[in-house]
Amino acid sequence: MPADRPPSFVDVAVIGAGAAGIAAARALARAPLDVVVLEARDRIGGRARTLDMNGTGLDMGCGWLHSADENVLAGMAEAQGFTIDRTPPPWESQAFNHEMSAAEQAEFRAAFAAFEERVAEAAGGGREGPASTMFEPGGRWNPRIDAISGALNGARFAEVSIRDYDAYRDTGVNWRVAEGYGRLIARLGEDPPVVSDCPVARIDRSGPILKLLTARGTVEARAVIVTVPTDLIAREALRFDPPLPTLVEAAAGLPLGLASKLHMTVDGADDFPKDSQLWGRADTADTGGYHLRPFGRPMIEGWFGGDIARALEAEGEAAFFAFASDELVHLLGSAMRRRLAPVAASMWGAEPWSMGAYSHALPGHADDRARLAAPVENRLFLAGEATSPDFYGTAHGAWMEGERAARQALSALGLDPGRGPGDDGA
Repeated sequence: MPADRPPSFVDVAVIGAGAAGIAAARALARAPLDVVVLEARDRIGGRARTLDMNGTGLDMGCGWLHSADENVLAGMAEAQGFTIDRTPPPWESQAFNHEMSAAEQAEFRAAFAAFEERVAEAAGGGREGPASTMFEPGGRWNPRIDAISGALNGARFAEVSIRDYDAYRDTGVNWRVAEGYGRLIARLGEDPPVVSDCPVARIDRSGPILKLLTARGTVEARAVIVTVPTDLIAREALRFDPPLPTLVEAAAGLPLGLASKLHMTVDGADDFPKDSQLWGRADTADTGGYHLRPFGRPMIEGWFGGDIARALEAEGEAAFFAFASDELVHLLGSAMRRRLAPVAASMWGAEPWSMGAYSHALPGHADDRARLAAPVENRLFLAGEATSPDFYGTAHGAWMEGERAARQALSALGLDPGRGPGDDGA
C-alpha cells in the first residue's frame, strides 16, 4: 500500500516496485521484519504497465506469459481473478501471403532453426562472441533474423552473446493476461508498503547499517534489495559509496536493449484474421512486426526492436505511427492510411527510470548475470530480469529473482528463508 514518506529505519529496504521488487517484498512479508519498497515512479509495476482505453487494457511493456506452463505468474493471475488467454501467439500465424509465400515462410523458419542450432553447438563447445557470427554467410534471411533479434533482445545479434542467447529457456508455451499483464503486476503490488516518487540516489555502505539517500529523506536498513534496471547501475544513477566497480562493470555488460510498442485502431478490422502477424520487410532489420487484431480487437499492435526502435524514439512518439503507416500501406494498400489511427506508443528508452526494455548480454559477458546476482557483504542483494540465468528479459524471470533475493536477505538476517520460488499462491 503506497505511503507518503519512508520510515527512517527498516530491516530490509527494497529499491524498485517492478516485478522483482514486488516479489521480494511479498516474500519478506512472511517474516517478522520491517520492510519498505522505494519506487522512483509515481506508480508501481516497473516495465509492466497497462494503459486503459475505454475499458480495454493495452500493455505497453511486457505482454506475454512466456514459458507459461512453467511461469510462476500464470497461476497467480488466475488466483487473482484475471483471465488467461491461451490463443496461439501471432508469430505462429502469418496473415495472408502478401509478405512471403508459404514456401518462403517455410524457408525462413528452416533458416532460423538452423541459425539457432549453430548457436547452440557453438555455445556447447564453449565458443563465445557475437551471435551474428553464426549467420549463414550471405544468407537471404539474415536481415529478418536480425529483425527477430530486435524483438527478442532489443538489439541486433552482433550485440548479443552466443552463450547468453543459448542459455535462454523457452518451453514454447505463450499465454496472455486478457485484462493486461501490467494490471496483474500492479494488483500483486497492492499490499507491500511502497513509497512512490522516491528515487534512491546513493547507498552509503561505509558503516554497519546501510544508509539510503532518497528524494524523501534518508532510510537506514540492515539489508537492501536492489531491483533497478542495469542501465541505472551502469550509468551510476544509483551510486554505491564506497564504489562497487565490479558490480557496475557487470551491469554495463548487460545493457537494456529497446523494444517498442505502438497500439493503433483500424477501421474494418474484420478483413484481418484474428491474432495473426505481418512483418514490414524481409530485406532489412529496420522494420516492424505487426500483430493484427490482438484478442480479436479492432486494433494492430506494432513491434519495433533494436536500431529502428532507437531511431524512431529519438524522433518522438509520432514517428512510430508514421513509420508503421508507411509499412502497412506498402503491405496492404493505400487505403490503410485512412483506416489507421494511433493510440499509444511506448518510450522506454526515454523513460529515466528504465532507459530501455530488457537486458541482453554483450559478447563476452554471459557470466555477468551471475556476477550481478552475487550478494555484496551478505547485506546487499541485486535482482531483476537481468540476473535471471535462463528467463532473462521476462517478468516471471524478474519475479523469481526477487524471491531469490528475499530468501538470501532472510538468511543473512538469521531467519528461515521459507518456501521456494512460485509458492506464493497470491
